[in-house]
Amino acid sequence: MAKYNDKRTLLIFAIIVLLAPVLLAPTGAAYPDLMQRFAIYGIFAIGFNILFGLTGYLSFGHAAFLGVGSYAAVWMFKLLTMNIIPALILAVVMAGIFSLIIGYISLRRSGIYFSILTLAFAQMSYNMAYSVLTPLTNGETGLQLRLDDPRILDAAPPEGTLPSTNFFGLEMKEVFWNPTFLGYELQFNYGFYVSALLLILSFYIAMRIFRSPFGMMLRAIKTNQTRLNYTGISSRPYTLAAFVISGMFAGLAGGLLATMDPLAGAERMQWTVGGEVVLMVVLGGLGTLTGPILGAVFIKYLENILSKINEVVLQGWFAFLPGWTEGFVVAIVYPFVGKGWHLTLGALFMIVVIFLPGGLVDGSKRIGKLFRRIAKREA
Repeated sequence: MAKYNDKRTLLIFAIIVLLAPVLLAPTGAAYPDLMQRFAIYGIFAIGFNILFGLTGYLSFGHAAFLGVGSYAAVWMFKLLTMNIIPALILAVVMAGIFSLIIGYISLRRSGIYFSILTLAFAQMSYNMAYSVLTPLTNGETGLQLRLDDPRILDAAPPEGTLPSTNFFGLEMKEVFWNPTFLGYELQFNYGFYVSALLLILSFYIAMRIFRSPFGMMLRAIKTNQTRLNYTGISSRPYTLAAFVISGMFAGLAGGLLATMDPLAGAERMQWTVGGEVVLMVVLGGLGTLTGPILGAVFIKYLENILSKINEVVLQGWFAFLPGWTEGFVVAIVYPFVGKGWHLTLGALFMIVVIFLPGGLVDGSKRIGKLFRRIAKREA
């Protein structure tokens, strides 16, 4: 029965992801760049949830693995080929090696000390990428493609043009279908569907980990690590494995960001990026399968849609109000949109943490129970 439920969950999830351009059209988010970011940060959040959601170890340093993945992918684009497969493989491998080193050191401590150690490593990585490792990272300018890059496996591009990332000849930015559905113009591009397939694969791997004996051991560590150690079982190999797996997911996300735009900068390694993925997981639902993805979509939607609402747009929305009330309402709402969208995110995060400790997943379950109760009463 459990296997049947898992297959059904995976099938429903895959259908929703693949139909995202249609489902998101009414929200204004159905354009390739944003949908691809939904998928990429969903992968990032899934990986982080394996560590934080299952073991309870809160890391603020996962931005370092995201950045390492991006740098590794761009170097592969510069030296070997613009095909994304070698770049993604190198991104995952390098992030795995980097997370193994950081995890081996950081997991000597737990609790707040572990969190501070990961934060310190993230800031060290950011500063090294910004200044010390300039020959590898190109410092504040960022690592980017050049016309004189060797790209051993690729044919020379037309003179004066930079090549585009591709998946065995299919350009990631190319829109292969542009229909109109219910008055909405849809855009289906290769970049989103490559990211979507990797998101589905990541979800499947996370599901297998959650249901496996390894996942049960990680839950035992979160429940009572001291009692587990008294039984003679060392928890450190399990937490280190979870840390490395989580870092590899972050590296994959970083590599996919580089496939969207072959540019890697030190800003992807800042502690704020690591804090953002914590918000995604907590907001969506810590320790759940779909929660981190919901949190990633929610935050990236606010960042890319709400942040573009300016005073002119608000005046158009509230033009139906009489006289001075229009200006008053616009003045009240304006600080929470545009550049102030973080205020809206902070307010929503407070509401979720206070009233829905289980995140958006918990909220959806409560709404479902409420509707079922109403249906029973009517019956």
